[in-house]
Amino acid sequence: MPMAIGAAGAIVVAMLFPVSAFAADEHGLPGATMSLWWALPFAGLLLSIATGPLLFHHVWEHHYGKIAALWAALVIVPLAVAFGAPAATEAVLHALLTEYMSFIVLLFALYTISGGILLAGNIHGTPLVNAGLLAVGALLASVIGTTGASMILIRPILRANDNRPFNGHVVIFFIFLVSNIGGSLTPLGDPPLFVGFLRGVDFFWTTTNLYRETLFVGVVVLAVFLAIDLILHRREAGAPKIKDPTPDTKVRLRGLANLPLLVGVIGAILLSAAWKPGVSFSVFGVGLELQNLVRDAVILALALLSLPLSYKSHRQANGFNWGPIAEVAKLFAGIFICIVPVVAILRAGHDGALAPLVALVTSAQGTPSDLAYFWLTGALSSFLDNAPTYLVFFELAGGDPQHLMTEFASTLAAISAGAVFMGANTYVGNAPNFMVYAIARHRGVKMPGFFGYMLWSGLVLIPTFLIAGFLFFGG
Repeated sequence: MPMAIGAAGAIVVAMLFPVSAFAADEHGLPGATMSLWWALPFAGLLLSIATGPLLFHHVWEHHYGKIAALWAALVIVPLAVAFGAPAATEAVLHALLTEYMSFIVLLFALYTISGGILLAGNIHGTPLVNAGLLAVGALLASVIGTTGASMILIRPILRANDNRPFNGHVVIFFIFLVSNIGGSLTPLGDPPLFVGFLRGVDFFWTTTNLYRETLFVGVVVLAVFLAIDLILHRREAGAPKIKDPTPDTKVRLRGLANLPLLVGVIGAILLSAAWKPGVSFSVFGVGLELQNLVRDAVILALALLSLPLSYKSHRQANGFNWGPIAEVAKLFAGIFICIVPVVAILRAGHDGALAPLVALVTSAQGTPSDLAYFWLTGALSSFLDNAPTYLVFFELAGGDPQHLMTEFASTLAAISAGAVFMGANTYVGNAPNFMVYAIARHRGVKMPGFFGYMLWSGLVLIPTFLIAGFLFFGG
């Protein structure tokens, strides 16, 4: 039903805005003249992503690529009808070639390289050991990404706690800290920050501007975990003992040949930020800069090099397969296409159809309301994917990275923190969340359902974010 409504809406848009009525200007689509109907495919795709795995799992599992392609077509075809094929082609290709390709190449590299790194062996999951593993994972998340850190550490932490009757909370806090909050310090950490980097935000900007917020939220959540784990650990002392299915053995890090490859990925990104040769190539009217092409080629080569350098046994022990990254690639292709008209409308600011949203995040004095940006970005990131949500509010704040990194640095920090932190509020807020949930359930952990998990996040995360919002973004 949502897709049928979307199709009808998109066709109506094309009929309401024929070529003779409006023509795209030389700088892009005329956002000031576009209605909110253009946002319907974007909303429909995100709604499909949020509900598909939960409400119609089997259909989604086999046809998610087709569903994403359908929503994308409901953008491309009406754009071509309304503004002409050349304008529509240029707008869509600009999003795919300048942002999506770099985005998916980085995710593919981090996923592939980290999949060849195995933390073998087992230790006993006491409260202090668990807290230490969560802290290490949170720090690691900004280096190899929340997906990479989650995939490397979730199985070791499950093994460490598989003889405890109460262990579901360990996975919940793992999602909070490793799969989300820890990835807030570099563009490698979480997809929305890499989208910001692609838009011109400096590589170390988030490190220098979000470390206070990250430290505060991370320490508070870790302290709550330690208190809960200590209480449950003491309760377990009087319970019948469970035979440990994975006895403690020496912990070893395998697949060390992949570590230099991760360093190479970081080096390639830093090189593209510092090296500006001023050379670009035009592909169907879209300018591609040399430093970005070199960066993506190097990152892709490092990922492919990881395959022959890694032992198959290490990847098998990690449960590595291409399914998750294939799903991300297909869905994000649809997202980057569907968001094209939304970005055009947002760029129109007070003259566009999303003017009420602009007013909502603007104070009475006409300046951005950082607290509103933090909560609105976070609220949407809780139920939609946080990367496109970040992009929406990045554009809403003006879309000029130099302006946002200087005069309105606090606004960009609020958007970044909201997108990264609050992706932890639900299972669907960030890609690793549901992957960790699925792995834990497969290993026999009694995980809460969708709303049960939200009860945990509502009791632990929301009060923490309320305090952090008033402390760092005003109230």
